[in-house]
Amino acid sequence: MSGSDSSRARGFPAFPARRGGRVRGRSFWAKSWAGAVEDAWPEEGPLKEGRTLARSGRIGPVTLGPGRIAADVYGGEEAFTTVLTPQELDDNAWERLWEHCADRPAVTEALLAGEVPEELLEAAEDARVGLLPGYADLGAECDCDGLDHPCPHATALGYQVGWLLDEDPWLLLLLRGRDAESALEELKCAVLFQAMTGTAGDEDDEGPDDEDGTAGPEPGAGAGPDDRLWEANRQAYDRPAVPLPPLPPLPGPLQRSGAPVTGIGADPLEVLAADAAVRARELLAALLTSATEPPPPLNGWQDTVRLAATHPDPRVRARLRESCGDPDGLDRAAAAWRTGGRAGLEVLEECWAPSEQETARARTALLAAWDEAEAGEPSPFTADGNRWTLTGRGLQLRQGRDGRWYPYRRTSGVWWPAGAPDTDPSSALAELLEPASPADPVGDA
Repeated sequence: MSGSDSSRARGFPAFPARRGGRVRGRSFWAKSWAGAVEDAWPEEGPLKEGRTLARSGRIGPVTLGPGRIAADVYGGEEAFTTVLTPQELDDNAWERLWEHCADRPAVTEALLAGEVPEELLEAAEDARVGLLPGYADLGAECDCDGLDHPCPHATALGYQVGWLLDEDPWLLLLLRGRDAESALEELKCAVLFQAMTGTAGDEDDEGPDDEDGTAGPEPGAGAGPDDRLWEANRQAYDRPAVPLPPLPPLPGPLQRSGAPVTGIGADPLEVLAADAAVRARELLAALLTSATEPPPPLNGWQDTVRLAATHPDPRVRARLRESCGDPDGLDRAAAAWRTGGRAGLEVLEECWAPSEQETARARTALLAAWDEAEAGEPSPFTADGNRWTLTGRGLQLRQGRDGRWYPYRRTSGVWWPAGAPDTDPSSALAELLEPASPADPVGDA
């Protein structure tokens, strides 16, 4: 079975042992299938043994897909793998079948309602499509090395397929190459094409002239629905063209009163539109970069921080500060977001332990930068996970999971982000050791 076909295969649990009962199934499709199997394999010996074996409960779970039915059949201590291979129908056969179904409203209506009507078999015969298997298109393989072909294991599996059709007759179409969803889509296309072209009936219908050369009934003369449809189409094309009505006047310029449309102080519609655009950009970037997974959605706190950090309307930030319950905490988190987005916020809130190799490399780089900047001064670094603090100076570098180093300053006993991150810890340290500008938080010891 090909990769695409195997993806459509379905598995069914093994049937328990049965004492008596109809081995050919109960429904029309089960009986029709069993009859087709018996016609394809007419030797009575394997069929009789197969009926007994099908009821014995010695056939394992059944796998059924396009062009393939497989199961393990147990005989004593041995298990034999048995495979039936009904031939799949080609695209032309399916197209003919759906065209003939489209000519039969009752069949079409039943199929679209989820049923497989008995009349489908008649439509298949008219379309010269073998929906049920015949001798030429029902193969059987089994590793039992039996002399009969097919062996009783194959005929037993063939009978059990009929039992599956008792429960779901759509499996017959799946065996022939179409699952229910694909079959219905193709049927809808055939019905739509027929409605658009006004064609119906058999392909060998006579044209407008009879064999004797006389003209047939005129379109619209009551001969049938096809003629009436043809006449309606002709009349529609014969109608004179009607001029289009004049265009309405263009609307005037939009008058903005300055108040939001919703009447809320900070218009949420603009916020939602901007957020949707940002999220769409992130998803598109992830889609175009195969190595990147789409970022997970922000939780409520992260989204609040993002809005406070990035929204241009100060009324939005003011409302968020009032509603969050921790205005100072939100200000600090927003400052962290502005340094590195989601990664910057994680650096503020999470302390984690880098690997020993990462810690050793960071220590070497920081000590080298310290010796260059503060020659002769002993190193004041203390490390706590990913946080490196210069004791007594109120300065700190934090290593982010994104590989960047984030500077922090201590103000009024609280650590605040102090600038943009850097991928080089020595460069980040040199920047942090520069005197703080008046606008920066002032560190305390």
